Amino acid sequence: MTHDFGLHFTLELGNGFGSPPDSWPASAEQVTPFFAIVVSVLGTDGAAQWFEAARRAHQHVVTAEQNRDHHFGFAHHLDVETEAHQELTLPVVAAFEATKALYEVARRDAAVDVDVFFECALRACSRSSGLPAGSPGAAAVTA
Repeated sequence: MTHDFGLHFTLELGNGFGSPPDSWPASAEQVTPFFAIVVSVLGTDGAAQWFEAARRAHQHVVTAEQNRDHHFGFAHHLDVETEAHQELTLPVVAAFEATKALYEVARRDAAVDVDVFFECALRACSRSSGLPAGSPGAAAVTA
């Protein structure tokens, strides 16, 4: 499953950033293994839900930064959005830590918004689950 996700994620990065891969943001290579960890421990359906929650957490951070509001950072928002604190299993902890790591790497790359990576990961999960990205079933995977 992780192998398929890696291939599909690479294809989606190509769709998002074009060819050749050396024109992609520098962080693309570094974040890929972290996305794969999340899929490996949660499965494609669980990872898709996780990535949607991570997008919402990122949006909280962006909105707070734009409004110059106080916030507790991405990790706090990720915990709230995923409800990770409700179920501290090894897979959840692994997914949480991998997501924090990929977020930190991507946020330090001025050439890309981390949301683009989350979008590519969501489309890759849809591909990996065997659902076309635009199908009604694919929407359920990303909800």
